[in-house]
Amino acid sequence: MDFQEQLRLLNKRKAELFGEKAATPEGTARLYGALFDEGTFVELNALAAQGGCVTGYGLVDDLPAYLIAQDDQVDGGAMSQAQAKRITNAIDKAMAVAAPVVLVINSQGAKVTEGAAVLHAYTEVFTRLQMMDGLSPRIAVINGPCVGVAAHFAALCDISIAVDGKAQLLSAPTSVLEAVHGAAKDSKTWGSASVLAQQGAVALAASDTAAALKTVRELLLLLPSSVYSEPVRDVKDDMNRLLTDSAMENGLKLAKMVADKHSLLELYPTYGAGAHVALARLDGEPCGIVSTEFTVDEGRLDAASCDKIARFVTLCQSFELPVITLINSKGLAVPKPQDQAWLMRASTDMMRAYHDAVHTRLAVIAGDAIGTAYAAFGGKWMADTVFAWPASVIAPLSKEVAVQTFDADALKTKDRSELEAAYAASADGFAAAALGIVDEVIDPAQTRKYLISALQMHLTA
Repeated sequence: MDFQEQLRLLNKRKAELFGEKAATPEGTARLYGALFDEGTFVELNALAAQGGCVTGYGLVDDLPAYLIAQDDQVDGGAMSQAQAKRITNAIDKAMAVAAPVVLVINSQGAKVTEGAAVLHAYTEVFTRLQMMDGLSPRIAVINGPCVGVAAHFAALCDISIAVDGKAQLLSAPTSVLEAVHGAAKDSKTWGSASVLAQQGAVALAASDTAAALKTVRELLLLLPSSVYSEPVRDVKDDMNRLLTDSAMENGLKLAKMVADKHSLLELYPTYGAGAHVALARLDGEPCGIVSTEFTVDEGRLDAASCDKIARFVTLCQSFELPVITLINSKGLAVPKPQDQAWLMRASTDMMRAYHDAVHTRLAVIAGDAIGTAYAAFGGKWMADTVFAWPASVIAPLSKEVAVQTFDADALKTKDRSELEAAYAASADGFAAAALGIVDEVIDPAQTRKYLISALQMHLTA
């Protein structure tokens, strides 16, 4: 039997098992080939019991990665013992070679006719995903329903992306949510891509599946394939490029000007408005950037912002990515009474994440570093190297609060702005350098150059 005859036999058998579409070129669309370099995707266990799931591996810009994609065209993509077996087999293979896993979620639920066995199937999958923690990146694309127990798929991944118009990430079916909360709302109202992003349940929302997979490719190039491998270095910018005054328009603009041009990919953009977190490159080296948003409540951090930063810094630590923090913040926000405990927990988690992120931590005080803003980001146990701009203010109290608290008598005869300027001068970058709590006072325009130099020093140590 020659090769052509064997190919016809292969297509015939696939058509018998999966239908005519699987034997045609158009059928390969279900394999999410757009994720991988052309011609590199290899499906695993294609002739075994499918279980509403496609698994396989391929190359993303020549880097290996595994795919697990639930197929709602087969039994609604419902979780079953057969599906769990396919998924765990793929994850085991990924762990054996320390390769990333991309999980495309699109399932109508579980195959309840299997009874308690289907719960065990979930447990098998969740356990494997947790076993990957800190080994290789786990990226989820929510491309359809992900309800109830299945919602943990997204939470167990390092980064999750929700597809607009398709994603439905819900802790319980809408019928249950409506019955308990007494409000008739559809799944889009409860768990659409935009709602999920605003709640911090996902890192990103994508306009469609193709856009989501394109973003996955970008993420896989900004993250190392595993904790044992080096991330891909890609130098496409001038290390001596100067910052301009426009860097002070907002925190995101500052982060973009510090990072290599066109390299910054912001995560959780609509969650926690007090800060921005992003994967980026600095002189070609992948890194994480945290930038407080000084145009929102003068950079004060609420609980959501602290939670976002803590999660992001933990992600960077997991894969030994340097963390660069750009600080212009008057500390913590004043919470509503019911949010006090959340803010205390979240800010503590943020501090703990910085303390534990021992790979490389660089900080730039680009304005205010008041109270917790310095303690969490710029303290000697929280950053390996700290730079300050000349007009920065590093103090336990903001100049407004300090003058109101300590200069009540002086305010009767002196102008408030004069007193505030004097306080700021006594706590500026030079004063901090004299105390040894910052390493150097730098020209703001040369911030990028100083950061690159410090990063290279730490990476070669």
